[in-house]
Amino acid sequence: MNKKFTILLVYLLIFCQCAFSQQLPVDKAQFFKEEGILNVTIETYWTRLIKQKFIRGKQYAALFTVCLPDSTKISEGVYLSVRGKFRREYCNLPPLKLSFIRVDSAVAKRLQSFKLVSACGFSNIHEQYMFKEYLTYKIYNLLTPKSFMVKLLNIQFKDSSQKNKSFIKHAFLVENLKDLANRNNCKEWKGSKQNTEATNRAQMTLVAIFQYMIGNTDWSVKAMHNIKLITPTGEAYPKPFAIPYDFDYAGLVDTDYAIPDPLLNTVSVKQRVYRGFIRSMEELNEVLSLFKNQKDNIYNLINTFELLTPASKRGMINYLDDFYDSIKNPKNVRSIFIDNARTLNSI
Repeated sequence: MNKKFTILLVYLLIFCQCAFSQQLPVDKAQFFKEEGILNVTIETYWTRLIKQKFIRGKQYAALFTVCLPDSTKISEGVYLSVRGKFRREYCNLPPLKLSFIRVDSAVAKRLQSFKLVSACGFSNIHEQYMFKEYLTYKIYNLLTPKSFMVKLLNIQFKDSSQKNKSFIKHAFLVENLKDLANRNNCKEWKGSKQNTEATNRAQMTLVAIFQYMIGNTDWSVKAMHNIKLITPTGEAYPKPFAIPYDFDYAGLVDTDYAIPDPLLNTVSVKQRVYRGFIRSMEELNEVLSLFKNQKDNIYNLINTFELLTPASKRGMINYLDDFYDSIKNPKNVRSIFIDNARTLNSI
């Protein structure tokens, strides 16, 4: 009976569309710009997915139902697949990729696929970690449009077997790389792996200082680790732009599972290490002015986020205070970003 039900569910997800689905495609740019939390239900065999999370490439049929800000409800079949490395092994609910099945449907032909980031565990503190990582993406959005946009969700995780109770947790969607590239008149980099200094210099300076601000050393351009590359369209020999993502190891987020890189001789992920290469004071000041100009907006983003506890807000603000204090003095700027910058012979 279970096998027949599964086949029927997959058939319905692929070939049927709920009667209340909207007829017009979703505007993805507007979808991410709207600040409200979306109420979503994802129905699948969650127990099976979690038990089989180590099987790479396996897809699970699910039903994705969402209520949009204009009160329109849509319901679409999706495939869920487990992604990531560390979080796949460590987390109770691993990070997922969500791919819409009906690419010819009015809604899904634009939505296509997203990464879904949920809390690593079921406790309140793990949800706070997730909120802080979400806000880290939003902070970077304030500094540059060449950044992944995110959308906060309130998800009902509903089990298709009806043997387990559904549960409700927050999570967030991460913009597709192709969409990020398109809105910046770029395309995804398809070339060989690049050294850090082979990317766009000004953008790389911004990335490196941002990673220093949030206390993140868990990234590498050369290894393509937590970095994506996009390249301008219409240029003969363009240098790609580096786009950072995955900030759960950052000191600003300060998860209980983040450990410092042993190669850097640090004792905590909250201990900042600048991983950028040497730049002139003029280049540094130009980029640092972006951070200074956005300081009030960054702090306001954190302080007005209602789902963040007062303790989490204080922790984030205090950590950022230390960064902003350090860039007030030109001597400190020179010491951090020039004297202690990476060289071609460094790690």
